[in-house]
Amino acid sequence: MIDVDDLIELVRNYNPRTNEELLRKAYAYGRRMHAGQYRHSGEEYFTHPVAVAAILTEQRLDDATIVTALLHDTIEDTKSTYAEIAREFGEEIAELVDGVTKLTNLQLNSTETKQAENFRKLFMAMSKDLRVILVKLADRLHNMRTIRSLPPEKQVRKARETMDIFAPLAGRMGMQWMREELEDLAFRVLNPEARASIIRRFITLQRETGDVIHKITNDIRRELEKAGVEADVFGRAKKPYSIWRKMEEKEQSFSRLSDIYGFRIITRTEADCYCVLGAIHRRWRAVPGRFKDYISQPKSNGYRSIHTTVSGRDGKRVEVQIRTREMHEVAESGVAAHWAYRDGERVENPFAVDPAKWIASLTERFESAEDHDEFLEHVKLEMYSDQVFCFTPKGDVVKLPRGATPLDYAYAIHTRIGDSCVGAKVDGIRVPLWTRLKNGQSVEIITAEGQRPQASWIDIVVTGRAKAAIRRSLREEDRERFIKLGRELARVAFDHIGKKATDKALATAAKQLGLKDASELLARLGSAELTAREVVQALYPELAEGGEEIDMSRAVVGLQPDQTFKRASCCQPVPGERIVGISYRGQGVVIHAIDCEALAEFEDQPRRWVDLQWHSGTHAPVHSVSLEMTIRNDAGVLGRICTLIGEQRANISDLHFLDRKPDFYRLIIDVDLRDVEHLHAVMLALEAESDVAQVRRYRDLGRKP
Repeated sequence: MIDVDDLIELVRNYNPRTNEELLRKAYAYGRRMHAGQYRHSGEEYFTHPVAVAAILTEQRLDDATIVTALLHDTIEDTKSTYAEIAREFGEEIAELVDGVTKLTNLQLNSTETKQAENFRKLFMAMSKDLRVILVKLADRLHNMRTIRSLPPEKQVRKARETMDIFAPLAGRMGMQWMREELEDLAFRVLNPEARASIIRRFITLQRETGDVIHKITNDIRRELEKAGVEADVFGRAKKPYSIWRKMEEKEQSFSRLSDIYGFRIITRTEADCYCVLGAIHRRWRAVPGRFKDYISQPKSNGYRSIHTTVSGRDGKRVEVQIRTREMHEVAESGVAAHWAYRDGERVENPFAVDPAKWIASLTERFESAEDHDEFLEHVKLEMYSDQVFCFTPKGDVVKLPRGATPLDYAYAIHTRIGDSCVGAKVDGIRVPLWTRLKNGQSVEIITAEGQRPQASWIDIVVTGRAKAAIRRSLREEDRERFIKLGRELARVAFDHIGKKATDKALATAAKQLGLKDASELLARLGSAELTAREVVQALYPELAEGGEEIDMSRAVVGLQPDQTFKRASCCQPVPGERIVGISYRGQGVVIHAIDCEALAEFEDQPRRWVDLQWHSGTHAPVHSVSLEMTIRNDAGVLGRICTLIGEQRANISDLHFLDRKPDFYRLIIDVDLRDVEHLHAVMLALEAESDVAQVRRYRDLGRKP
């Protein structure tokens, strides 16, 4: 648990004028009130309010909000009262704590009518002071981060509520980072197999393509240097849930999904944003229909940025966001930017919206709603701004993604209706099947017996459900033709690596890929839903990768013929990382990573520095790297982690424990690896394991070279 001095330091980092006495008083009061209470994990309950307060310091919020976080459960869970908090901490904080308590008591996952009334209460509570919902969102974020200690049925209920309500609400408020983390944490509970599958695919992709993010980031930086624009460039892979949603919507396998990388460019001025856009579009081809200028047309929550998608390195689609530093601060904090502090003063960010005006614009139309259903519809139209809601002839609501067509609507009703669709009426008027539906429209589907889906429908629909149904129907119709073609493709691919595409081999590959049987595999191969390379890799990954291993004695380029080398124990560099050598008389050369802090002591000895680089190619898995891990203390956990490392074709050379607690272990594992990509694959696999709380590369400056 963070102690009071550390918490105060977190606040003082952005607000040197913080009321330290108030924070100490609130910390002591909260700890006293929650004394004797424990969480499901067995920790003291007060660790939770402190963690919520720490999350809010990341948003640089004012003292009143931090104090509210420390006290947010006192009225509900302890003998504390509104009057006592008002007397001890003032009316403002008492009102905020009371507001959070009322939000906590709302049963937001109940029936539609009850849910509508609770939404109304939620927005009314927000309208008094938006800081109430900021504390509640931070509360939910920490609860989701620690959800594993709850009973399974409660985990699912909380995760569904988070996915349906709190994640979209965070996004609506402009706190996109929180929305993504909430969605991913809920996704881990609701569909852990899918999330793990995506992470495994990422590992495979990294092994095949290398560090794409680093390469594209450098490409962008070179273009900005040519354009004479000073800017910061950051790249990242999109979150597993974001990728899963895209796969579902586009009905594509991971390997065929292109825009899974996102890049952010932070400029000095607004004019530079448009200079950067020009430089990006001159260098790479823009993807039509994927450009949005939120600088000239900001979102209602203050969000400003330019979005564009381009075909980058190796034809991969990458999404690029361009904005200034001030715009970025609002993009990270959303409406919360209004309360942000820096150096003890409220930040005057010209793009931060007035929360009172924002919440007023959001609630004024809800106040005029005559019944619960109308109110709930308004709420969802606002919160799920990327969706449309259409009506059946009987008045039922059908939820669809923006850009959906009458065909998507038909398949949303029932697969049989979609398959037999021959036409549609929107608001009573006959329209083409490719018409884009709008909010509030009434849709009627015209069907005919004997009608079958057409191949052109794939390009008309946008929902995963419709695309899957159409492909399934087309696949069944052409199944025999696809199986014949798939068998020939498999034969050629297996011949290429000196193997035979036997029935047993195909059946084993099908099982490895999660398919029903060999016929299903061949049908998908013939219809281009699977590639021959994927089939070969499922059985022979080492043959699919290819490449002769580089002998350790010639792993480094740049040494004199008579020089020997060894890796520095402090930073443990591996192939793929930038390196430099330090020569020792009679001991050869010691290789350090270029960012190793130990190099500072050699700055005044330039003659000892040797310019080196790793030999390109496939290295032997002999480079030991230390990983520091925090894992759950439970039966079989350590064994599963060792197995997981083995599955990544990495060998454990040493293991020792740093700390043993009733609920967790902290240990260091030495793993023998090929290169930096192998390291990333192992760490990614470990991070995907639910029993691993933390994993990081361990570097010890105290180790001798």
